[in-house]
Amino acid sequence: MSMVVDGKIKLTYEEYRHFPDDGNTHELIDGEHFMAPAPGTNHQSVSRHIQFQLYRRLEETGIALVYNAPTDVELSAVDVVQPDIAVIAHAREHIISPSRIIGAPDLVVEIVSPSTRRKDVELKRRLYEQRDVPVYWLVDPDAQTVTVFARPAHDSSPGRHAPPAEYREVGTYHEQVDAEISGVTARVDLTKVW
Repeated sequence: MSMVVDGKIKLTYEEYRHFPDDGNTHELIDGEHFMAPAPGTNHQSVSRHIQFQLYRRLEETGIALVYNAPTDVELSAVDVVQPDIAVIAHAREHIISPSRIIGAPDLVVEIVSPSTRRKDVELKRRLYEQRDVPVYWLVDPDAQTVTVFARPAHDSSPGRHAPPAEYREVGTYHEQVDAEISGVTARVDLTKVW
């Protein structure tokens, strides 16, 4: 059921699950509905090549589960997105329900398309930062790069309630990029992605 926050109506997962299955991508960010056309073939090719390498290095070895779009990720009551790829460590697989992922994945990958550039670069980056996603990869097929954003390690001492740390830009990669999940490093060979 929608919520009213500061006089503004915000949609929730309850409304989201009734959106049409029309081939478009539907997402909620801060209760606002965003729709984009289905990704193009180049986008899907890049996604498949990255997902395949993550799957081989993380899922086949029992480290993590690797999901591709369309998989719903409910980050809050008013934030439901479909990242291109989401990785969840086996130690945290309790956040996976039969219908969706409920909580922050360990790694989120978004592949920029002309129709999603602003949303991926600005809105989703901010959303993932605010909702405690530890690592965010922003993939640009045109530039053939992966820019990695990560949360710095923060003090989790008992009784300490620090606000979420801001992302820092770790780097932009052209040939290979590493994902560290549960202490295991999975290398993605970008020369096999483009």
